[in-house]
Amino acid sequence: MSMPRMSAPPATAGEIFALVRDGEADTRSELGRITGLSRSAVASRVAALAGLGLIIETEDTQSTGGRPPARLSFDVDAGVVLAAAIGRSRSQLGVFTLGGEFLAGDTVDQEIGIGPDELMPQITKRLQALLDESHRTEHRILGVGLSIPGTADTARGCSLDSPIMHGWDGVPLAPFFADTTSAPVFLDNDANAMVLAERRDNRDRFQNALLVKASTGLGAGIVAGGALQRGSLGAAGEFGHTKTAAAAGVACRCGDSGCLEAIAGGWALVRALNEQGREVGHIRGVVDLAVSGDPEARRLIRDSGRHIGETLAGAVNLLNPEVLIVGGDMANAYDIFVAGLRETVYGNATALATKALTIQATTHGDLSGVIGSAALVLDQVLSARAVDDALGS
Repeated sequence: MSMPRMSAPPATAGEIFALVRDGEADTRSELGRITGLSRSAVASRVAALAGLGLIIETEDTQSTGGRPPARLSFDVDAGVVLAAAIGRSRSQLGVFTLGGEFLAGDTVDQEIGIGPDELMPQITKRLQALLDESHRTEHRILGVGLSIPGTADTARGCSLDSPIMHGWDGVPLAPFFADTTSAPVFLDNDANAMVLAERRDNRDRFQNALLVKASTGLGAGIVAGGALQRGSLGAAGEFGHTKTAAAAGVACRCGDSGCLEAIAGGWALVRALNEQGREVGHIRGVVDLAVSGDPEARRLIRDSGRHIGETLAGAVNLLNPEVLIVGGDMANAYDIFVAGLRETVYGNATALATKALTIQATTHGDLSGVIGSAALVLDQVLSARAVDDALGS
């Protein structure tokens, strides 16, 4: 005897919102056709979403006869999100619409080694000023997105293990925003945030992507099967301290030796130039030299790409991404860095894994981190489930 077929549950208000937000439907009749809901059921869900201020209904002025259908659209100005990509020596801040549009931003240069008690009040104060500058002071804040180098404890909202940000591990960052907003604060690793920015812009194309952030330190953001992969402890993508034969015996800042970062991280390139008597304080300085034609800086950056590619080749074999995205400070010397990276990725990974693989720079360049931090919020607070929770359904 065949089992009775279980019918799918009716579409929720959150799912209706997702259809409107993603541009798949813009009238009540289209919503009814796609979901199978009755006119009254669609009407009640639309009314609930309008009550939250997430969608608006406007008369279609393009109609050529009869009563024009009301058009539904996502009200991207119903609120804002705040974002900060916190780095070792520089933090980037931004205010965004609910559609992810960049409204206002700023960069905070900070002393290396500064702790959260000193830096976070500066960040919250500057974000408040950006709200004023973007004329969004009265708009409700739906969330705050933060990204940091190293492993992030996303549940507690703090750094879990960062060799760069000394004094940050275990310090929750949400309390610093208590005077600014009661909205939720979301935290993730910097490379994860960057790959979220890419994923948001290329949702239909990037189902399997690997992003490498090559800056002072090294990290990767992984999207597999259309979902961000954080790993069991949030340490997925922390490949900078993978042991490599080329670094055998070379001391790493993590206290160990033989790590990839010890020969390919930005700090290692700075150290190499300093040992030659060259005064460079940050990987950005090495990049500037390379772009201006300095042969030693160019060699160091190309070699960094080669060493990183040797390690990433294994990840390409394991994950089979369709795209390898290059971001971070070294991406500003993209052609030099990728020349080395391409050599070893394609040379060491299997022919099948690299058959359709493309390598490209981040879509948003230096703004990838802060845009990704905003995407971290938007993916959470505007998800179908979050909208249904807000409606109590």
